[in-house]
Amino acid sequence: MFGSILPRGNLKSATADLARIKQLGVDVIWLMPIHPIGELNRKGGENGEHGIVEPGSSSLGSPYSVQDYMALNPDFGTMEDLDAFVANAHDYGMKVILDWVANHTSFDAVWAMDSVASGYYLRSPEGELQHPENTDWTDVAQLDWDNGEANGLYDAMEEAMLFWVRDHNVDGYRCDVAGKVPTAFWNRVRRSLEEVEPEVFMLAEAEEPEHHERAFDASYAWEFHHLTNELVKGEKNADDIREYLNREAERFPSSAYRMTFTSNHDENSWNGTTAERYGEAHRSMAVLCGTAFGMPLIYGGQESEMDKRLRFFEKDTVPWGDYRALSFYRILNDVHHRNSALHNGEFGAPAVQLTESGDLLYFERQQEGSSVRVLINLSDEPVAFKPEGLEGYRATFSRKSLDRETWDPWSFEVFVKAGA
Repeated sequence: MFGSILPRGNLKSATADLARIKQLGVDVIWLMPIHPIGELNRKGGENGEHGIVEPGSSSLGSPYSVQDYMALNPDFGTMEDLDAFVANAHDYGMKVILDWVANHTSFDAVWAMDSVASGYYLRSPEGELQHPENTDWTDVAQLDWDNGEANGLYDAMEEAMLFWVRDHNVDGYRCDVAGKVPTAFWNRVRRSLEEVEPEVFMLAEAEEPEHHERAFDASYAWEFHHLTNELVKGEKNADDIREYLNREAERFPSSAYRMTFTSNHDENSWNGTTAERYGEAHRSMAVLCGTAFGMPLIYGGQESEMDKRLRFFEKDTVPWGDYRALSFYRILNDVHHRNSALHNGEFGAPAVQLTESGDLLYFERQQEGSSVRVLINLSDEPVAFKPEGLEGYRATFSRKSLDRETWDPWSFEVFVKAGA
């Protein structure tokens, strides 16, 4: 998702914000769906009281109700604006990926209105389009992926995805509900995309090891996210985090990038802001996500510690304020960049636990030339602990941490070995 200092919410205003985004230490910008949004069965209203709106409503609807895969929502600007955004991001050394909704379209999508493409859809016994089964996604029509090769869906979706990479220099995709689309398709389209852009980047909104065999570079660490929320509520503890970190490497290949996060568009809108869910622990959870493993996500507004649930179906603005957390995230990302032990997948090192029990999590990630130790009090009570063996290390957030013997609730520190 992109955010802008200006409330216009278009690509031009977001382009003006790229310098600040680069200051955060961002490598990849993920734009939520940029396509025209369907009008038939469009949803609107507040998050807790949403439903189908009347035709002509001013509601924006869900950006995940895509009307045309090969068009840009005019509210965001022109194709030239998109090209300029991508080019400027590349000049700053950042990649741009698009949110791709392959499982379903809007009910009035261009495909649904086409005599040939209408055969791509899963139909009811009466021949009607239908929304995805066992969901309340009543504004979108389910595509027929089980017969996708035979009905032409594979070919059409592949061509649409090639369009943005080939013609507009986009670097890859964040693939929505990737587990609902056959892995065989993702493997196929990855090969095709690589022929155009060998370094294409693919992120799956899923947590399936088989996705990493060919199709995807990165996937969501959903279990870890839920675990951090349960920990802060007192339902889990530091031992559960240790156990998770110790077994995670067994589930996924070493090359897999795992995306860690404390918020995203769904979490913010439907489950609450980081302040609501984590309270005083929100920065310690960000440090955990930024150092334990994987590739951390910063959702638009987190650099301002946004305490607002953004409306999902209506135009809304981020209260940017004074960007009071910008320095925090910049420091955290800088540590990640500068220390190869914290790098993703097989390029980094696994976390080795330095404490075996208790509320204080203390782990090390070390490889030749890089050593980082992370200490986090994962409780709402002070913990007495004096870390040993820190000769040659420096504290990232506070010099006083090197001599600290008592750790306040939810306090943290990242120690980096100088010259490593």
